[in-house]
Amino acid sequence: MDLENRIGLLEKLGKYMRSSGPQWGLAKERANQHNPWFTPAFIDLAVNNIISCYLQRDLLETWINSYHFPEEEKAPKNIGLVMAGNIPLVGFHDFLSVFISGHRQLIKLSSKDQELFPELIRFLHEAFPETRDLIQTGFMLKGCDAYIATGSNNSARYFDYYFGKYPSLIRRNRTSVALLEGNETGAELEGLADDVHLYFGLGCRNVTKVFVPENYDFSLMLKAFEKYRWMADHNRYKNNYDYQLSLAILNKRFYMTNDSILLLEDESSFSPISILHYTFYKSMNEIIIPGRDQTIQCLVGRNYARFGKSQYPGLSDYADGADTMQFLRKL
Repeated sequence: MDLENRIGLLEKLGKYMRSSGPQWGLAKERANQHNPWFTPAFIDLAVNNIISCYLQRDLLETWINSYHFPEEEKAPKNIGLVMAGNIPLVGFHDFLSVFISGHRQLIKLSSKDQELFPELIRFLHEAFPETRDLIQTGFMLKGCDAYIATGSNNSARYFDYYFGKYPSLIRRNRTSVALLEGNETGAELEGLADDVHLYFGLGCRNVTKVFVPENYDFSLMLKAFEKYRWMADHNRYKNNYDYQLSLAILNKRFYMTNDSILLLEDESSFSPISILHYTFYKSMNEIIIPGRDQTIQCLVGRNYARFGKSQYPGLSDYADGADTMQFLRKL
């Protein structure tokens, strides 16, 4: 399959994902039943983002042409993919990268995302039988020439142990932070609400901490966050919120809340579900984002990623800042 055919096939996959076909609809329903964090609205958001930000011919051509891959890979490698499952179809970019580069892939799906990818693979295998040799799933990733694995810091140690002797791209815990000047508009704060709350804050591109000037008035932020008050009705999210609220009260920590999210002053860039950390600063010049190169996926602010856009990555916005296509090209 040459590059032109691969791009054309990805366009058709995007059309299928946009469709309301019964099998695709059933897969999305099962995904929500299997994993309640995958709400119908968040599944649709992830799917629509993939279609609009990834599976457009002009975007794909511009992206792949910048790497000078051959039109047809004469000696394709076998790439083992270990996918995460924190948000719906979170491993799609890795799948896309391997496919468009002309290599074969063996995918180990996350136990949290067992419905969406299998349906997309079923569609590809049935509509385009030539993809059956290129895309496979399995529980054991043996006999691969290279590996791409995404997980926690703990699982990364195991990935290093098992895959370290092969060419490998191993991703670890990441999160995102926002830098506020104190005079943000209502629209910017509404965008920040999206950056914090989309996918219940489970993604590495979710803002889990904000840097704010001294004497910052949080009332406007909490009001903007009320667009996600409905999360208090989500059983699993509410359980996390109640638990974290209990801890704050027992430990006599000062907190602010709108009854669906807790704001706590904390130095850590990582925060539990239902919590947003904040740190005060006196001058913009004194702000040092801790461990940015190692732990920060996205920095949101007026001079950085736009408010409300952290969850809309493009094809060149690579997880952990590691260029997947360069990794595949060097193979």
